[in-house]
Amino acid sequence: VPYRWLRLILLITTSILKMGESRGSIAFFACYRPPVPLDIFCCPAPASSRAEERHLTDGVSYNYNCQPIPSAALKTIVKHLDLAPEDVEEAAIDSGRLTGLVFVSERQHHLETLHIGLRFDDGDEVRVFTLGDIYGGDFFSGARLEDSGCIAGGYEVDGHTADHYLVFVSTKEPVQERRSPWNVVYKTNLRTGETERLTPPGTSDLSPSVSPSGKRVAVASFQGKKWDGEVKDLLTSIYVMDLESTYLERERVIENAGWPSWGSETVLFFHKKVGDNWGVFRYDLSTGETLRVTPEAIDAVTPAAIDESRVAVATIRQKSVFTDVRVEAQYRHIEVFDMGLPEEPLQITRCTKPKGDHYNPFVMDGGKYIGYHRCKSDHLEHGDDVPRRFDKLQSHHEDIGLFRVAGAFPAFSKDGSKLAFVDNEFKAVWLADSDGMRVVFETDGPDGVFSPVWNQKKDILYVCMGPSFKANEILEIYAIPHVSTGARERRLLTKGKFNNAFPSTNSDGTKLVFRSTRNGGHKKYKNLYMMDAEIGEDGGEAERITEGDWIDTHCQWSPDRDWIVFSSNRDKPADAPERDHGMDPGYFAVYLMNAIDRSVVRVIRSGYDFSGHVNHPVFSPDGRSIVVTADLAAVSADPMSLPLLLHSQRPYGDIFTVDIDPDDMEKNQDVEEFARVTHSRYENATPDWTVFSTHDPHAQWNLLVMEENYTPSCPYAHHDGGESWHMTGQMCIPKRVC
Repeated sequence: VPYRWLRLILLITTSILKMGESRGSIAFFACYRPPVPLDIFCCPAPASSRAEERHLTDGVSYNYNCQPIPSAALKTIVKHLDLAPEDVEEAAIDSGRLTGLVFVSERQHHLETLHIGLRFDDGDEVRVFTLGDIYGGDFFSGARLEDSGCIAGGYEVDGHTADHYLVFVSTKEPVQERRSPWNVVYKTNLRTGETERLTPPGTSDLSPSVSPSGKRVAVASFQGKKWDGEVKDLLTSIYVMDLESTYLERERVIENAGWPSWGSETVLFFHKKVGDNWGVFRYDLSTGETLRVTPEAIDAVTPAAIDESRVAVATIRQKSVFTDVRVEAQYRHIEVFDMGLPEEPLQITRCTKPKGDHYNPFVMDGGKYIGYHRCKSDHLEHGDDVPRRFDKLQSHHEDIGLFRVAGAFPAFSKDGSKLAFVDNEFKAVWLADSDGMRVVFETDGPDGVFSPVWNQKKDILYVCMGPSFKANEILEIYAIPHVSTGARERRLLTKGKFNNAFPSTNSDGTKLVFRSTRNGGHKKYKNLYMMDAEIGEDGGEAERITEGDWIDTHCQWSPDRDWIVFSSNRDKPADAPERDHGMDPGYFAVYLMNAIDRSVVRVIRSGYDFSGHVNHPVFSPDGRSIVVTADLAAVSADPMSLPLLLHSQRPYGDIFTVDIDPDDMEKNQDVEEFARVTHSRYENATPDWTVFSTHDPHAQWNLLVMEENYTPSCPYAHHDGGESWHMTGQMCIPKRVC
């Protein structure tokens, strides 16, 4: 080979390595993330018209979970920014012309991290800064989640004023114990930028709140208990500590409660589930007395105390089901309850947007204004398409790209040139390739379409069609040949009217592995089967390759060898409950099978007792890793602060990778090391892995990354302008099972 060609090859290789993402990209889908951006608003208490609502941010990206910054603390922050001469800045803050907010925004690498917003009232200008902009990137960098920012300190100590601190939650520090939250509460000195941990080692905390004096911090903590898989009522306990105290000096004050908010130095409000409903309660630390604030007949969550007797809460006054066109009382609204007038709460948002959901109130100007966040659905009309995009996220792996697909079950062709996925209605399959974005298959009636996957050699796409994944429903596997041409043909591959799903072909595209309830008895156990990849069971009855009273599912064939990766609950203990918190059977781990000799090894489990979920495993293109969706990091936010999970399917958790030995399957038994790829309050699901990076010019689908190029139709707004359930990011199918 001539030297100049070797040199060219070397230059190209070096260029690819410099680009990063040399091992390709992982795509995934997020559940419960609203399709229309969240943003932060406020209005007077009480509000009388929609015109009184005020938009508080610059409107960029998703913004939520806000708190105001006291003027003294804001003066310390702006000194780091050098916006104007110090005396000009302080005069603007003292006069109220410059105010500050701390809130979560997804504008930086699409991570959920804290930002500081400066509002200049002269022209309603808002300037937003990351914590890294202000204090550098030593702590405020990398893949992580940050939440619940609030200001502490500023009190008098021996004749001088203590420094102000930002108290917040972060998932930056890895936790090796499985099924444990990574949420830790920290404090950052606003003057020096130094960050210290407040959460004791070996535990995790959520939802910090600072007392009016700035001296004390309350948290909802898992201290002394483990997360057990519960996805609504976390059963945390509320602990109180001094800002300057050590780990050993904090005190448990309330059992099985969450979302604390200080009404005074001795009064805490919190939410708690009692019976079928959630309520907001008041606890007096000096007397130990607990009183219910909100009526028993409604749901009320996420309190924001105004003082000892008044508290803003989010309420749902009437329960609903997915088929409802909701009335006003079925939306989440902000109200202010007064202990002296419990029957006459102030309505905050029913006058401004009566048919919209509002979340997580906060208090401004001593209670004259109440803030909250909601979807920016003001100009959305019935039948409108909602533009969506593929969002590139900062990845934990420097050599692996990461992006979120605005559709379920993303699936790449083996060469990486085509990307297929299903819309949120589960009625259409979309394809992105060199010919652009288009629908290549759709279905009408009660059946949905799920889980597209490509033949590893041919232009064939496989899909599952039926009412749902429920084991007692019929779900068939179809092949769509010549899918890129738009022919929209389909060929039924499975027979016998069983529940069949998650097909995948071997590397030469001749055989198809899938999971099925056939031979599963009355309990509908599921095992893996194999059939011809082009004609299915017309070429003979499917061959059973696993056999047991368990659920084997989510199978995928290796890109270059006779290994099959799948998830299974085959090691579920005999005394384990039949359903995991009333949902699916649980106890899912990931396994490898040699398709020739049928030997199996367990690769990774969630809990050490096999509890939990590790699902939807997919090989990396080079076969050296597996990507999964799992609850290895438990939960990252109080679920009641998110769209209410009345209609949820099994939550997935986050995206993780595990490295494997690609040559010796037996060496992959119970791998201990794993890497967390996403950090999210939402549920990240159904990953896939392509050989291309997110910015490789040869992958046409990457032109859609961070571009709003397709608009699948979905009824996000009703005729009267009310938000539909789709606006909450809910999946529009029955509860999911495996």
